[in-house]
Amino acid sequence: MKITKILVALSFLFAVSTANAGELTVTGSMEATYTSEVDKTTGNPLGMDRELTFTGSTELDNGITVSVMQDTSDNLGYGNSKITFGNVGGLVDIYVGSDGSEVDAIDDITPTAYEEANAMSGTYQDVGNLAGQMGIGIKGTVPVLGTVSAQYVPKTDSTKNADNAASGNANALVGSGVEVAIKTSLADLPVVGSYLGDLALTTGYAEQETAKVTNTSDRREATAALTGSFGNFKFGYQKDFVDAGQTAALTDAVFYKIEQIGLAYAINDALSISYNTMEQSQHNVAGDGTIEQDTNAINIGYTVGGMTIGFQDASTDHANMVKDAKDDVRSISLSVAF
Repeated sequence: MKITKILVALSFLFAVSTANAGELTVTGSMEATYTSEVDKTTGNPLGMDRELTFTGSTELDNGITVSVMQDTSDNLGYGNSKITFGNVGGLVDIYVGSDGSEVDAIDDITPTAYEEANAMSGTYQDVGNLAGQMGIGIKGTVPVLGTVSAQYVPKTDSTKNADNAASGNANALVGSGVEVAIKTSLADLPVVGSYLGDLALTTGYAEQETAKVTNTSDRREATAALTGSFGNFKFGYQKDFVDAGQTAALTDAVFYKIEQIGLAYAINDALSISYNTMEQSQHNVAGDGTIEQDTNAINIGYTVGGMTIGFQDASTDHANMVKDAKDDVRSISLSVAF
């Protein structure tokens, strides 16, 4: 009820304000890839990705900014969309839409020259399970803590309603979800900040009611990342914890611990190289509970204007949590942004 009252109040506030003329822009990218599956049948190695994003913005007479975003899927169908009211009360941004997962945005922020370690090799649990859900969020800056953002999803049924519509009984077994993320510049800490350079601590937590059945439990996610740089060298360490929850009564929940490391070096303004790792351990593995999926990847990135050439050589042991399974992939891509 409190959230409903806030929305009504905001609607009245925006309704009595006039807007200045805004602008609409279109950006996008296209990517062509060549991928070789070392341990599997490759088949046709050529792939392609294309994306378009439409954004618009304006400003109300009361100083509040309004921006809209609509992106497309790979087949250029409608993807996610978001409306953001900025500088509300001179303090925070408030948004509504399906592209607001704060934890998904920090699922792996260790530095890389091209792609995350598990982008092509291995299958990992991931934080940010609320990505793509319709929710309402808020973002602002808090002294010392830094940037704090949160999102609430009334029902995690993956339904993207049209205006003046509700999702009804779509996926009736699921409930709501909530998440929060905090990015703290350690240089801003009192007393010790001056000794910590440009180190940043990013943390996130999320809960999702994946089943409303009696004797089940919610999905819970937590992540923490320490990132920084020294000259042309960037580094990062991140730890994730995922409790997948009990989606059926009298079953055991499965727990995952994920560790990520990224070391990147900029050779010059155009060329960079990185070494990235990801390791996942799983509790309650049938047969052998000591299985750990482990991926190591070397990335190279070369950028000229709006064009980027990327290369990754990734190798995974015990792929998909199957003992002794291998998943080695090599990929090269050429992408152009416009």
